[in-house]
Amino acid sequence: RKYNKVQMIDKEIIKIASNTENHGVLNNHTHSSKLKNGLCGDEMIIYLILQEGTIKDFKYECESCIYCQASVSLLSRKAKNKPIDKIKVFAKQAKKSFQNKKNSFGKEWKEFDNIMTKNNISRKECLLLPIKTTLDAINKKKL
Repeated sequence: RKYNKVQMIDKEIIKIASNTENHGVLNNHTHSSKLKNGLCGDEMIIYLILQEGTIKDFKYECESCIYCQASVSLLSRKAKNKPIDKIKVFAKQAKKSFQNKKNSFGKEWKEFDNIMTKNNISRKECLLLPIKTTLDAINKKKL
């Protein structure tokens, strides 16, 4: 039974990661960051357009595993038109999420309930890399 649950989660991660609508360079970005996961070598570049404390556009480039790709795909879609403060609250919640068997990120972020779980704790750094890179970009100006 446990095998089926893992298999189901993997299918969900593949499905989420296959949405690449926000993959690519954002030439007119106002903020960006490039971070690397020291454990596995995943690389993430986040490009943002920030206006009046809100993420107006979000694009990414990555050389990474499927977990990292799923996380950034979801984040790139969910973070658009959200205030920076909401992103920061979500980031704190995401870091703690791997301690629980079941999560409740709330309505705005509920899709993350499926990937940021205790079952995926071995991929925690992969799943959090896009969030860390986004926070880093928010705190910086254009590369």
